Amino acid sequence: MSEEEEDYYLELCERPVHFEKANPVNCVFFDEANKQVFAVRSGGATGVVVKGPEDRSPISFRMEDKGEVKCIKFSLGNKILAVQRTAKTVVLPEKRSLKLLKSQNINVNWYMYCPESSVILLSTTVLGNVLQPFYFRAGTMSKLSKFEIELPAAPKSTKLSLSERDIAMATIYGQLHVLFLRHHSRTSNSAGAEVVLYHLPREGVCKKTHILKLNRTGKFALNVVDNLVVVHHQDTETSVIFDIKLRGEFDGTITLHHPVLPARSIQPYQIPMAGPASVTSQSPVPCKLYSSSWIVFQPDIIISASQGYLWTLQVKLQPVVNLLLDKGRLMDFLLQRRDCKMVILSVCSQMLSESDRGTLPVIATVFDKLNHEYKKYLEAEQNYTMVVETGQSRSNPLLKRPVRTQAVIDQSDMYTHVLSVFTEKKEIPHKFVIAVLMEYIRSLNQFQIPVQHYLHELVIKTLVQHNLFYMLHQFLQYHVLSDSKPLACLLLSLESIYPPAHQLSLDMLKRLSTANDEIVEVLLSKHQVLAALRFIRGIGGHDNISARKFLDAAKQTEDNMLFYTIFRFFEQRNQRLRGNPNFTPGEHCDEHVAFFKQVFGDQALMKPTTF
Repeated sequence: MSEEEEDYYLELCERPVHFEKANPVNCVFFDEANKQVFAVRSGGATGVVVKGPEDRSPISFRMEDKGEVKCIKFSLGNKILAVQRTAKTVVLPEKRSLKLLKSQNINVNWYMYCPESSVILLSTTVLGNVLQPFYFRAGTMSKLSKFEIELPAAPKSTKLSLSERDIAMATIYGQLHVLFLRHHSRTSNSAGAEVVLYHLPREGVCKKTHILKLNRTGKFALNVVDNLVVVHHQDTETSVIFDIKLRGEFDGTITLHHPVLPARSIQPYQIPMAGPASVTSQSPVPCKLYSSSWIVFQPDIIISASQGYLWTLQVKLQPVVNLLLDKGRLMDFLLQRRDCKMVILSVCSQMLSESDRGTLPVIATVFDKLNHEYKKYLEAEQNYTMVVETGQSRSNPLLKRPVRTQAVIDQSDMYTHVLSVFTEKKEIPHKFVIAVLMEYIRSLNQFQIPVQHYLHELVIKTLVQHNLFYMLHQFLQYHVLSDSKPLACLLLSLESIYPPAHQLSLDMLKRLSTANDEIVEVLLSKHQVLAALRFIRGIGGHDNISARKFLDAAKQTEDNMLFYTIFRFFEQRNQRLRGNPNFTPGEHCDEHVAFFKQVFGDQALMKPTTF
C-alpha cells in the first residue's frame, strides 16, 4: 500500500452494479426497498432491465408503452410489478384485486420510507417540519408519535421550509434515527452546518439525541456504513465520518460530536473499460468522484445515473490506525466495527513492537477495553446456557444464543497472533516482555476471566529463558500465576534446570487436591515420562504402577534412550519384586519387549541374577 493509499478510509465496492446510463430514451429508477435499479427504455416497449447488488442475474421484460413512467417497483420477492404513469394512478400489469386495509387523512408535503425498519415518515404542516411516522407490520399500520424538526431560524415566509433532501432515515446501532441536515442561517453565530439526530422509538416520544458538527457549509449528502454516519461534502470533494458511540460533549440531553478523523476523499476509483478484449486493453478510466450526477440512498448506496453505476460504500479500517493516534479512542472505534478482529490484533502487535512501542498505561488501557468486550460475551453466553439448562427457554421463545462478533478477542487470539510472537522477538528487553504479559494477566483477573494455562506457561518460559528464577519463585509464592495442573507439569519439567521447581510443582498439585494417579496421567500426557516416574517414586508408589502405561508413553516420545531407561527401570523392579527381570504375560508388555530387542538387541535384556 502506498503512502497515498494509506489515507483513504472510504472506498466504493469493487464490483458495482452496471446498468445502461440515463439518456433521452432510457429512464433510470431506483427502488430503495429492494435495492434495485430499473432501466426503462422507450416507456418499457423496447425493454426493462432490473438489477440489484444481490441479484446474480438481471430481470428483463417488456411492457406496452402507455406514456411516460414516473415510478416503477417490484414487491418484495419480485412477485408483483407496479408502475406509476400519472400523479394519481398506479397500474399492476397483471390483473389483481386490491383491498383497502386502512386509510389516514393527512396533508402530506413529501414522504420517506425506510425498508429496514418498515417505517414511513410523512412531512406535514405548511412549513413541512412536523413529521408523522407510521410503522407497518404483518399487514397492519400503526401510528407513532409525531415530532417537530427544529428549523435553523424562525422562517419569515409560510412556505415549505423542510426539504426531503435534508432528511434521511437509518438504523444506527440497532436503533432507528432520523437525520436532519441543518444548514445554518447566516444570522447564526455558529460556523457551518450540522447533522441533528433524532432517535425514533417504536413506543414513546422521538427525542433529539446527537448533533454532528460539520464546521463547513455547502452541498452535503449522507450515508450510514457499519453504524458510522458518513457526510459527503461536494465543494471540497471529501467525506467525514461520525461515530455516535464514541464519547462526545454531553450537555445533559444532547451529545455533540466532531468527525472521528480528518476529512478525506473516497479512494480514487477506476472504471474498467467494457467491450471486447481487443478494446479493453485500454487503461481504465478514473471515475469522477463527488460528481453532481451522484445520487445517494440509505444506508450505503451511491448511484451515478450518468455513468450507469451503483456502488455500495465501504469503510477501510487499516488506514484509520494511522490517522487516529489515541490508542484508547482507536480501540473504542475499532471494537464497534464489523470486520475488526485482524486490525485490532495488528494494532496490539504494533504497540508492542520495538519501533512503535506504547507505554504500559496505554497497553493496559487497550487490554482492558478488549477484555471488557470479551467478558460481556462470556457473561451473555453463560446466562444463555443457564436459561437453556434450567428449561426457562421454553417460556421465552425470543431467546437467542449471543452472537460472537469480531470484537470478541479471546485469550487464544491474543496468544496466537500477538503474545507468542512478541515473546520470540530478541530485540525487545525481557523486562518489558514480562511486564506486558503480566499486564494482560492482570486485566483478565480484573474482569474475573479465568486465565488459560498457556499464558502462564508463556510467562514461565520467558522467565526461565532469562534465568529469572527468583521472579518465578515470587510469582508462584504470591499466587500471581494461578494454580493449574498443566502449570504444575511445566514446573516438574523444569526440575533439571531449577531444582526447587519440583517441590513448587508438588505443592501446587496438593493445593489443587489432585489425586496422585491423576498427576501421573497429566505428566504422561505431556510426555514428561521421567518426571512422572520421579514423582511416583517420591511418594513411594512405584511398585504398583503399570509398566505398560509408562512404556507406551516412552515409546510415543520416539526417544530411544528414554525408552531404554524406562524399560531398564521396570526390569530392575521385576527383579527386585519377583527375582526375575522378565515381564509376566498379565503385564501385556510383549510388543515393548520386541521393540527393545529390535533396537538394542537380545543381549541388552537384563539377565536374571541369582543369589
